[in-house]
Amino acid sequence: MSIPNLISLARLLLVPVIVSFMVDAEYALAFWLCIIAGLSDAVDGFIAKHYNKASAIGAYLDPLADKALLISLFVTLGFQGHLFGWLVIMVVSRDILIIGAVMLSYLISHPIKIKALFISKANTAAQIVLAIVVMADLGLGFVSGVGGLITGLSYLVAVTTGLSFAFYFVGWVRSVATWEKDEGTKADLTQDP
Repeated sequence: MSIPNLISLARLLLVPVIVSFMVDAEYALAFWLCIIAGLSDAVDGFIAKHYNKASAIGAYLDPLADKALLISLFVTLGFQGHLFGWLVIMVVSRDILIIGAVMLSYLISHPIKIKALFISKANTAAQIVLAIVVMADLGLGFVSGVGGLITGLSYLVAVTTGLSFAFYFVGWVRSVATWEKDEGTKADLTQDP
């Protein structure tokens, strides 16, 4: 296994450790482990790109580790009352629906490739910033006024989550329409005159 993949795997294995610290209200430790996880993401990406170490498994393992960490942070912080419940539901539902659409496409033998859209990257960045600010506030104790920042970031995450889902949904619907049209054409071609 390549070094970038080992780093991604280590980041994935760090997720339950971070959540465990959060459950035990050890937010400072959880915060610093999140920072380490973020740095490891940058390092494995740098190594993969600059030393030609990109691999097929890495293309799945890296985003899996990122999503596992973000979803775990959001669910835990939401369950503990540090994030709006509706926001957690929105973020998790978006990912479940996108994964479901990809799986359905694969099951009906019309696999689609998901490209990371700009709005999706902005959404991920907003989610990371929100989670880190909340974790820093809980673990390191920010000065007053951070509540307004957290609320603003929460609404930014909501908007980018909605837009990201909408773009992916429209793309998927277009793909399904194309498949249905192709299937109809095949059916017409196989009928007797």
